[in-house]
Amino acid sequence: MNRSPAQYPRQKTAAQLRRNTTSVSEWLDRGFFIFAGLAAFWLGFLLFMEGWSVDWTYWAYFIVFWAVIAYLGLPRLHRILTHLYVPDYFIGRTRTSDGLLGDPVNVGVRGSEAQLHEAMLVAGWTLADDITVRSSWKMAMAVLLRRSYQSAPVSALYLFGRRQDFSYQKQVDGTPGKRHHIRFWHCPTGWLLPGGHQVDWLADATYDTAAGFSWFTLQLTHRIDENTDIERDFVVESVLEANPRAKVTLLKDYSTGYHSRNGGGDAIITDGDLPLLELKRVKATAELPQRHGLIFDKTMLAEGDIFINPVDFGEAIITKRPLQLVAAALLALGILSMEVVNAVLEFASRGGVFDSLGGGILAVSLLSVVVEAILVVFVLRGSNVARISLLLLASFFIVRTGVEFFFYGQSITFGNSLVSSSLHIGMLLALSSDAARKFTLRKSSKKLRH
Repeated sequence: MNRSPAQYPRQKTAAQLRRNTTSVSEWLDRGFFIFAGLAAFWLGFLLFMEGWSVDWTYWAYFIVFWAVIAYLGLPRLHRILTHLYVPDYFIGRTRTSDGLLGDPVNVGVRGSEAQLHEAMLVAGWTLADDITVRSSWKMAMAVLLRRSYQSAPVSALYLFGRRQDFSYQKQVDGTPGKRHHIRFWHCPTGWLLPGGHQVDWLADATYDTAAGFSWFTLQLTHRIDENTDIERDFVVESVLEANPRAKVTLLKDYSTGYHSRNGGGDAIITDGDLPLLELKRVKATAELPQRHGLIFDKTMLAEGDIFINPVDFGEAIITKRPLQLVAAALLALGILSMEVVNAVLEFASRGGVFDSLGGGILAVSLLSVVVEAILVVFVLRGSNVARISLLLLASFFIVRTGVEFFFYGQSITFGNSLVSSSLHIGMLLALSSDAARKFTLRKSSKKLRH
């Protein structure tokens, strides 16, 4: 019997499947993520308004306001919008940590990690340092004082859902303000380029023209030369000249040629071609660099000389706690310290004598300190329940402060609750970040499996 098209069951889309399997925890995370972004802009507004009342110190408040908006508020807003509107599949572009489209992917490599390092080092490139507090400070001083820093760190961009495995660079004029640089990502197992071409590594090569201010993100960053094809060809030519065994294959029009902008607002021009460096005949003698807890390639050995499989879905195997989680714990400890100090001052002001109401309030305050301290410990151990609980507590404080501000005219200044509000908003931003969420979810799922 023939059936009408309406009688056939329709296959569900990926979006429908995700909606049907979304847990309560995921919905809470989405709500916290958005609420934290709104709270960051509110904090910027409070700092801006507070600055108008302090005359000569206004510029100090303005700097803090700019830092909050540029490095907390706008990045969170970008993450929310790009999650909705920017495609999350390979389109030949990297992404920033905020989710904005970054530099074009313009170089491919066939060969092992050892062969890639050998080819780059022989060609005179320097392996860039990892981004740490020390390397970031050294980079800032090198730019300001125009000092040489041959292995200056390169900012993180994301491909396959993770940051680059490593980067190489060449300084120009003895200052990191101008430099050639290229980031490399190891491709997931079995992954193919559009058209079915297999590669082991993908990279983005750009030339930094200067360090400056971006009106697009309001952040201090490097500005790049818009013609990225020139830098792409420079990298390829330098490798071919120094490595006689290396070859190159050109994929014509692997992506559409375009004029666009990257995540920092810099213009980009490319013809859409992709040169593939063939390095499988290069003799590898270079030692593999230590990845500081990030393992992406099976050429690296883990503890006990056991090979680690490549990352199948672009997720790094992170053995260290993410910085966001540590920052959240430090902010929580700052909040706890303030609560303890306030309780001690309240106790001293009353001479140790409390009525039933005052004693009850003090007991609740001390109990909350103990509970929050326990939650911080469990968050650092990777508990997702503890992370959600701290997010609820921080949100409750911010909502209560907001109600007092908007409906009851309670001022928020440095003399009362502005510092505490800032700490709670900072903790909310850190705990609702993707890094903190993925870490605690992975830890919790491991405990359930065991």
